Amino acid sequence: MSLITTSQVVLDLAAPDRAAATRTLAERLVESGRCTDLSTFLADVTKREETMATGLPGGIAIPHARSAGISEPSLVFGRTAQGIDWGAADGPATLVFLIAAPEGGGDAHMQVLPALARALMKPEFTEGLAAAATPEDVVALVEAEIGDVVPAAAPADAVPATAADASPAPAKESFTLVGVTSCPTGIAHTYMAAEALERAAAEAGHTITVETQGSVGSKAIPAELIAAADAVIFAHDVEVKGRDRFAGKPTVDVGVKKAISDGPLLVEQAIALAAEWKADPSKAASTASHAASAGGLTSKVEADAHWGTRLRQWLMTGVSYMIPFVAAGGILIALAFMLSQISLGDNGPIEITKYNLTSGDAYDISSGFDATSLTAWAALMFIIGGAAFGFLVPILSGFIAFAIADRPGLVPGIVGGAIANTMGAGFLGGIVTGLLAGFIARWIASWKVHAGVRGVMPVVVIPLLSTLVTAGLFITLLGGPIASLTESLNNWLTTLSGGSAFTLGLVLGAMMGFDLGGPVNKVAYFFATAGLSAAGTAADAPQLKIMAAVMAAGMVAPLAMALATVLRPKLFSAPERENGKAAWLLGASFISEGAIPFAAADPIRVMASSLVGSALTGGLVMLFGATLRAPHGGIWVLPLIGNFGMFLVALAAGVVVTALLVILLKSTDRSLAVVDAAATI
Repeated sequence: MSLITTSQVVLDLAAPDRAAATRTLAERLVESGRCTDLSTFLADVTKREETMATGLPGGIAIPHARSAGISEPSLVFGRTAQGIDWGAADGPATLVFLIAAPEGGGDAHMQVLPALARALMKPEFTEGLAAAATPEDVVALVEAEIGDVVPAAAPADAVPATAADASPAPAKESFTLVGVTSCPTGIAHTYMAAEALERAAAEAGHTITVETQGSVGSKAIPAELIAAADAVIFAHDVEVKGRDRFAGKPTVDVGVKKAISDGPLLVEQAIALAAEWKADPSKAASTASHAASAGGLTSKVEADAHWGTRLRQWLMTGVSYMIPFVAAGGILIALAFMLSQISLGDNGPIEITKYNLTSGDAYDISSGFDATSLTAWAALMFIIGGAAFGFLVPILSGFIAFAIADRPGLVPGIVGGAIANTMGAGFLGGIVTGLLAGFIARWIASWKVHAGVRGVMPVVVIPLLSTLVTAGLFITLLGGPIASLTESLNNWLTTLSGGSAFTLGLVLGAMMGFDLGGPVNKVAYFFATAGLSAAGTAADAPQLKIMAAVMAAGMVAPLAMALATVLRPKLFSAPERENGKAAWLLGASFISEGAIPFAAADPIRVMASSLVGSALTGGLVMLFGATLRAPHGGIWVLPLIGNFGMFLVALAAGVVVTALLVILLKSTDRSLAVVDAAATI
C-alpha cells in the first residue's frame, strides 16, 4: 500500500488555525483506516508541536508524530491559499504535510519519512506541489521523489551521503566537514537539516558527512572521517550521541531548525573556524586537552536562554552531579542507624558516631573490624556515608562552575566549595563559590594571550588564577557573612514545629505539584537536596523532614491520576486510562512526570487538584516529622524513611484529595467528562 493516496490529498484546505487544519488532515487517515484512534494521534501531534513548532521557512509545515493511534506510516498533504500560522518566522504555511508514524516505527519502510523531509528542502519539489492541479499530481510527485512504501534504499545503518556525491564545482580551498543532526522525534527536522547542510556545503565547494540520529537509525561516522575533518556542525535539539568523538575539533553548535533555515551560514561559520584553527594550531591542542580533561562530562545549558533559565540550569547541573553523593552517603548513614538500633537499641545512632579512622583510638574501626558484629558494620557504613556527604558542597560548587565555564570551572569550583564547607557556609556557600568560580574561570579563559601561552592556559593559568581569586574572595570577604546566614537558616529550621513546619511543607508541596517536573518543581527539589548537606548525622534534622515532604508531595499527582482512572474510568479517555496504569508505578517511584499526560489534556483541573493535594501531603509530612536521607526512590527507599507509617498516611491523604478533586471538577461539566486531547492543540 502506498504512503499517500489521492484520498489523503486536500488541495483546498480551509482551516482557521493549525489545530483545525491538523484535525481536518488527520480525519483523512481515519477514513482510510490508517488512524485507529484520532484523539490519541492528535494529542501526540500536539505534544510534538509544544516541543517545537513545525513550521519551516518557505511556507511549509510538517506536523508529525509517532503514535499508538497510527497503524502504518502515512502522509496527508494539504494546500491552503490563505496560509496558516505554523510558527515559522517568515510567515504562514501554504503547504502542509501531516506525517504519521506508528509508535514502534522500526520497519524498513520508515525510511520514506526522512526521504520526504529531504525532498521538502528541494525547491523543485515544493514548487511542483504548489502548482499541482489534481490529487493525482501530488501523489505522483511524492512517489517520484520517495518511491513506494518500501523503497529500494540503502539500509538504515548506511553512512550518510556526503556533499562530495553532488560533484561540487571546484573551490579556492576545499574543506572537509562532518556533522550531526537530531530532533526530538527523529522523523522530519533531523533529515531536513542534514539535506540543508549537504546542499549548502556542496554549493560552497566543500564536502560534508552528516550523521542523522533519527528514526531509521544511523551509523556513526567512521573515526577516520572525523579525524580528517576540518570542522564539525551540530544541529540538534536532543543531546548528541557520542559527542566526545568530535573532541578537539572546531565546532558550530546550534538548534536543528537553524540548519534548515541558515545552512549556508552554518557552513560559512564552520569554514571560518576551520581556517582560524589552521592558522593557529595551538587552539586545536588546547581544545583537545580541554576535552580529554573533561572526561565526557556534560551539562545542558541553553546559551541563548533568558538569564533566569540559565541560572536554574547552572544550579541544576550542580545538583545532578551532587545527587549520587547524596544517595550513596545518605542511604549508608540511614542503614547505619538502622543496624545500630538493632544492635544497641535507641542509643545506637549516638554510639556509632564515636567511631573513626584515627590510629590508636579506642573507636578506630580500621584497626579492629569485626565482620560478625552488627555494630561494626553500622560504624563502617556510617564512616563511609559521612565521607560521601563531605563531598556534597564541593561537588555542587564544582559543577555549577562547570556548567558556566566548562572544564576550566571545575578546579576553582571544587576548591571553593571545599573552603565553603570548612567555613560552615554550607550549600549557600557552595552556590556562591560555584557561580563565582564559573564566571571568573570563563572570564580568564576569554583572555587574548600570546600563542606560546595558549597551550598552558587550560592546565595551569586558568585553574591557578581562578582558584586564587575565587577562594581568596570567599575567605576574605564573602565566607563570613554567608556562614552566618547559613547558621541562621539552620537555627530557623531547627525551631520549626507545629504550624510553622506545616506551612513550610504546604509551600514546598504546592511547588512540587504545580508543574510536575517543571521549573517550580525543580526549585523545591533543589532546596531539599541541597539542604541535605547541612543535615549532618542527626537522625531528626529538619532538612531530612524537608526531603521527605518534597518526595512525598512529588509522588501525589501520578498516584492520584491512577486512582481517579480506577474510581471513575468514564471520565477519562482510553489512552488516559492506559496512562493511569503506568502512573501507579511512576508515582510510587517518585516520578512526578507520570501525571503530565493528564495535565496536558486537561491542565486547569489536573494542575489545580495536584497543587492542593501535594500541598496537603507536604504539610502533613512536616507536621508528622517523617525524615528521609535519600534524594530519590519513592517506595523503594521506604525502609529508610523515618516515621514511615505517618509518611504513608500523609501521602495517602494527598492522593485521595487530589483524585477526588479531579473527579469532582471533571464531573461538574459532563460535556468535558471525556477529555478530547485535540482541544489542546
